[in-house]
Amino acid sequence: MSHTNKLKLFNDPIYGFITIPDTLLYDLIQHPYFQRLRRISQMGLSYLVYPGAHHTRFHHALGCMHIMQKAIEVLRFKGTEISSEEEKALYIAILLHDIGHGPFSHAMEHSIVENVNHEAISLLFMDKLNAEFDGKLTLAIKVFKGEYHRKFMLQLISSQLDMDRMDYLKRDSFYSGVAEGNINSERLIQMMNVVDDLLVIEEKGIYSVEKFLMARRLMYWQAYLHKTSLVAELILTKTLKRAKELTQKGINLPCSEPLSFFLHNKVELENFDDATLDKFSQLDDSDIISALKSWQNNDDFILKTLSKMIINRDLLKIKLNSEKYTTEDVEDLKSKLTNFFGISKDEAAYFIFKGKIKNQAYNKDAEPIKILKKDKTIEDVVEASDQLNLKALSKPVTKYFICFPKVLAENS
Repeated sequence: MSHTNKLKLFNDPIYGFITIPDTLLYDLIQHPYFQRLRRISQMGLSYLVYPGAHHTRFHHALGCMHIMQKAIEVLRFKGTEISSEEEKALYIAILLHDIGHGPFSHAMEHSIVENVNHEAISLLFMDKLNAEFDGKLTLAIKVFKGEYHRKFMLQLISSQLDMDRMDYLKRDSFYSGVAEGNINSERLIQMMNVVDDLLVIEEKGIYSVEKFLMARRLMYWQAYLHKTSLVAELILTKTLKRAKELTQKGINLPCSEPLSFFLHNKVELENFDDATLDKFSQLDDSDIISALKSWQNNDDFILKTLSKMIINRDLLKIKLNSEKYTTEDVEDLKSKLTNFFGISKDEAAYFIFKGKIKNQAYNKDAEPIKILKKDKTIEDVVEASDQLNLKALSKPVTKYFICFPKVLAENS
């Protein structure tokens, strides 16, 4: 009988060698649910702006596990007791934190499933895996849900300075080439400590926290909320909505079997059963791209046009403004488009719409980032910092957008 070496090494361009510290983690990584993350883009359609941004959720999850190892090492060195069971739970929770992401990140959540977010689906996957692995994920799930008594453990997984953010900022900055997003995660981790069961950063690490928050703000404006990435994801959402609408009317659209399931059925959290989860686990970016390639030759004008926009990167025009766009602005553009293409106003709504985006690098009302000062007092990073711009970073900045076909701009 052959024996598999489960303590493998991965070579990562960000951290160098990543080790799998436990055989259970190896088995989870090998599971089809997790291997699917190799086929889910980490930055959605951002590669339409940054050609290098083709890295995956698989990459990111392994990176998070690696820096969690470093964080546990540092905290233990500073006297925080973490048992081997707790250590394993932290690795499992951070490894699986994104397992519920659908194709191209968030487009699925607003189109072919009804208000089901990826965090909820991640938990469904964890519960299913827990049953498969004889309850070995129970503590990890407890930590992930914030039900474990040691609060700092949840903060390592989900907070304003967690392993997730530390990895995705550094990784997304590297692959997109947006240098402003690069952070010193190694120093941030070295400065971590635990006081009264809360995660804190020692005062000498405050400049690294300031840099981290600034990098996060810049990455949102330059990458995650870049207007081309934004309009591409909105078009994809509209395309999937149109596909679902046509399918519900009895029109059979060529696509993969898993995608067909979600187009034919109304899927909400209440009816997201094991069979639905199994279908979801077979869905990845390739299903969507393959469908779009096919739909660009469809008879339906809307589906065909929207699909072509993404495949050929010939997107809608998007305008950003600090002031709200009015309903009149939208209706005026719709009237022009109905005349131009001979379509109805309802159909024009697929091509003309408005909305808003918000960027808040630091939220004082959420779990704050605490600084441990030399006199052992603890202060919110905004109060502890001598940087006035940190106060500005904690205020949400909202921008408003309107999208419409380029042909209207050319003929206006």
